[in-house]
Amino acid sequence: MIGDVIEKEKSAIAFEPSSKPVPVEERARLLADPGFGRVFTDHMVLIEYDEDNGWHNARTTARHPFKMDPASPVLHYAQEIFEGLKAYRRPGGGAALFRPEANARRFAKSAIRMAMPPLPEEVFLESVRALVRADREWIPDTEEGSLYLRPFMIANGSFLGMRPSTQFIYAVIASSVASYFKTDSPSISLWVTRDYVRAAPGGTGEAKCGGNYAGSLIAQAEAVRNGCDQVVFLDAIERRWVEELGGMNIFFLFDDGSIQTPPLDGTILHGVTRDSLIRLARDMGLTVREEDYSIEQWRADAESGRLTEAFACGTAAVVTPIGRVKGRDGEFTIGGQSTGPLTLRMRSALVDIQRGAAPDPYGWIELVD
Repeated sequence: MIGDVIEKEKSAIAFEPSSKPVPVEERARLLADPGFGRVFTDHMVLIEYDEDNGWHNARTTARHPFKMDPASPVLHYAQEIFEGLKAYRRPGGGAALFRPEANARRFAKSAIRMAMPPLPEEVFLESVRALVRADREWIPDTEEGSLYLRPFMIANGSFLGMRPSTQFIYAVIASSVASYFKTDSPSISLWVTRDYVRAAPGGTGEAKCGGNYAGSLIAQAEAVRNGCDQVVFLDAIERRWVEELGGMNIFFLFDDGSIQTPPLDGTILHGVTRDSLIRLARDMGLTVREEDYSIEQWRADAESGRLTEAFACGTAAVVTPIGRVKGRDGEFTIGGQSTGPLTLRMRSALVDIQRGAAPDPYGWIELVD
């Protein structure tokens, strides 16, 4: 197995360098304003799986399109999962990953939920290290710049029977990115959808699979039509308990200095950024509650001033203030629709560790040599 080999060698992933890398001048032009998810690097990692050979044929190779059979089960039954994490440029040079082992664990759990073979965690870790080593020059040298890594696994093969596949492709691609939200506003606005839900008990809400996101797109389009940046989902049963955004967790900050976020009840993604912020807040001496919070209470607390700040968080968006909430029942604002002091403090604490501007007492940073 690949995992056994990795323990004995620095890397069991073969390196096949691209024969046509992007010229240095063109790369510099792209990195000046990469946006988010539009600029891709020269290489990708590929590992294959089948029942006879297990995980095999691991290599870093030139980024290229997949050749797939039209009857590949991922195209018909959406048997696939993915992750998202970032590599950051260090102040003295080099690159670093932030808590990649947490992504590796979540990836394995998502695989089990989707009836897929879990990738050994060390193989996941070595795959993202390998791609960062190959394409570290694609990390933007800007304040908000990073290299967004997208590991994913898809069911491969050729059949139309309703069963789990026995063949899979694992890959990692990378995209040079800047800020997730392109807006001049200091905060984002949310649309509370009443027609759509993201996940239900017993479903795939805590698995990071594409179907969760595909199902949220119509609600996100609804948000945009109503002049909002993002959608926020309520629970599937009572349609009153706040769960999460289309791709981000959510936090509420109160006038007594306490913080609240919805509990992980099986319908909400176990966010790595969410978990990190809870740890940071508690170490700051703040009270953090993981409790249900209704849309009615959210409005009442915002209007009374008890709720002073709110923010969304995730790997892509990091920490993003929420200033306005809109829905069928009207709208309300939070604080001054700006970045509140506690939101700023928590964001700075997280980002400073990620980018090497502050010590890392948690062992969250992994340097990539």
